[in-house]
Amino acid sequence: MERSRLLAIASMLTATLFIATSLLMAKLVGSGWGAPDGQGLNPLQITAGRFLFGFLGIASIVLARRPKFERPAWRWHVLRSALGMSGVGLMFTAALLIPLAETTAITFLNPIFAMIFAAILLREQVGWIRWSCAALAFAGALVLVLKAGFVLRPEALVALGAAALLGGEVIALKFLSGREPLPQILLLNNLIALLVMSSLASFVWVWPSAQQWLGLAGVGLAMVSAQAFFTTALRLTEANFIAPFSYATLLVSAGMDWAVFGSSPSLRAWAGVAIILAAGLLLSWRQAVRDRRAKQTGQPGISTSPE
Repeated sequence: MERSRLLAIASMLTATLFIATSLLMAKLVGSGWGAPDGQGLNPLQITAGRFLFGFLGIASIVLARRPKFERPAWRWHVLRSALGMSGVGLMFTAALLIPLAETTAITFLNPIFAMIFAAILLREQVGWIRWSCAALAFAGALVLVLKAGFVLRPEALVALGAAALLGGEVIALKFLSGREPLPQILLLNNLIALLVMSSLASFVWVWPSAQQWLGLAGVGLAMVSAQAFFTTALRLTEANFIAPFSYATLLVSAGMDWAVFGSSPSLRAWAGVAIILAAGLLLSWRQAVRDRRAKQTGQPGISTSPE
């Protein structure tokens, strides 16, 4: 295997470790870890902490490298930040309510939501194979959202809402990524989200202990590190080759959750996780086929065939 691909795999697996770490730290500070009274921080405050330390991390990189900035498309930045911070807030909330493996699996539906939004809003053509992948993924989500006896689990719906919002963020990011440099996009996203989330968190604010501040720093810096390694992986090789390795986050988050909290999904939940994982892998395979055809024909990777 080429050295670049090996480095890409290592970068992606490192990114999954940081993503799982960020979720674990969010669950810790939300569960009362490091609090003198045992009271956990509100998800709004955790989300504000994530963007505070995320902004500090990105700002330090920008100050060191001083990349060239373009004129910002403020409407798209505000939209992307609104969707992203709302999705992250719901994801952290879900992490407090259900096992991390379930939270991760359900939020992995965000590419499915992005595909649906792209078909509706951007008029991208989606063939029957990708629609079938979407249906399979939602079948897996249904297994996680419903208990035995078809009783609704509202806590799992929180993660589903996070996936939908993060899927919408992908669409907004598509408009920005080709127009502005990545450091600018990340810096403005973290700044806007920090300002908004800090305002909202002020209504539920309690002063964190030193240990909780450390946890909040872990949430934000781990997520920024994940973004950096994820981006590195994408630059080293094809997106469709490396994307399936991102699903290692499921195993890492499940292992961390079990080791720290003794929490593990039920057999029924694992079945739902497996279905979502299978749908995601099939979707990655289908995208690889489309991209390969696009290279051969010199056309964009949008399929016009009925599949």
